[in-house]
Amino acid sequence: MTMDLAPEYDEEARLSAQAVLAQQVRELMDAVVLTDVSEDEMTAVTAELVALTERLKAARRDRPPVPELTRNGFRHLGNAVTGACNPHALPLVIERDADGSRADLEFRPTHEGPPDSVHGGVSAMILDHLLGDAVAAAGRAGMTGTLTIRYRRRVPYGEPVVGRATATRAEGRKTWVDGTISLPDGTVLVEATGLFITPTPWVNAIPE
Repeated sequence: MTMDLAPEYDEEARLSAQAVLAQQVRELMDAVVLTDVSEDEMTAVTAELVALTERLKAARRDRPPVPELTRNGFRHLGNAVTGACNPHALPLVIERDADGSRADLEFRPTHEGPPDSVHGGVSAMILDHLLGDAVAAAGRAGMTGTLTIRYRRRVPYGEPVVGRATATRAEGRKTWVDGTISLPDGTVLVEATGLFITPTPWVNAIPE
């Protein structure tokens, strides 16, 4: 018996379609938070969403898309912060430079905590991920050991802000890293300091 495997580009096309679907769901979530349509219209839309949800549930994985190494680096499409196929994600797009990791951000209405402001837990989640990326950029893959957050000013949604993180020092399996979320003019809104630990099985990957 022979088995025909679908070409790689077919899977890529499907994942691209899922990323487009996820973006549409993000827009749907914002629309739900902000909608002021009538009760009858909300009921009608809910019925349509029930039908659409059942269509998507017709074929299901056991878990979100698995992380993988590609020609362009590490990709985790199901990640809650960076995953293009996860509607919960912004998704965060990180760039690396000589100073560490940075990302241009714009939070959505679904991220509201205090009125007109981003929930502190959402800011912490974004900084946790950004700090972890800075550790990886320094060649020291690690997991969050401790994360300290200092909220200095409210973080707005619907406006551009900038996230930055830099690994500051390392000792054995430990790496310390600092990060911020700021306005484009440099005004710091949130500060973070993290201690990341390299798991024992990864120790050999740490450069001397």
